[in-house]
Amino acid sequence: MKIAIASDHGGFEMKQALIEHFAKQGLALYDLGTHDTCSVDYPDYADKMAEYILSGKADLGILICGTGVGISIAANRHKGIRAALLYNKFVAAKAKEHNNANVIVFGGRTMTVPEVIEYCNIFLHSTYEGGRHQQRLDKLDKGE
Repeated sequence: MKIAIASDHGGFEMKQALIEHFAKQGLALYDLGTHDTCSVDYPDYADKMAEYILSGKADLGILICGTGVGISIAANRHKGIRAALLYNKFVAAKAKEHNNANVIVFGGRTMTVPEVIEYCNIFLHSTYEGGRHQQRLDKLDKGE
């Protein structure tokens, strides 16, 4: 699985911690930036992530801003992107099982690294259920 990761300045430290953690697990994350804590605009990184997911350069995206809210809103403006802000274990599972999220989102200033790692692992080990959930996803992609 190809996973891309990006953040604004509010999520930079969390992004770096996730890259380091997953590298130790043998999983390389493709870093789309930002590359320091200088102020940047989160929509730019959400747009870059959407391009990577929609073009097939990555199978899953991880986005991080201060709260996770702004960058998830920006990502979800792209048709075909299903960005889910994971804030507890239940949501981490359901974002995959029911929504087949292709981007998972976190708050660098509102969550801890251990929490985010746990939510990532739950999401990655969950399976999309399809069925009644697919008809709902199809409605999202109609673009109406």
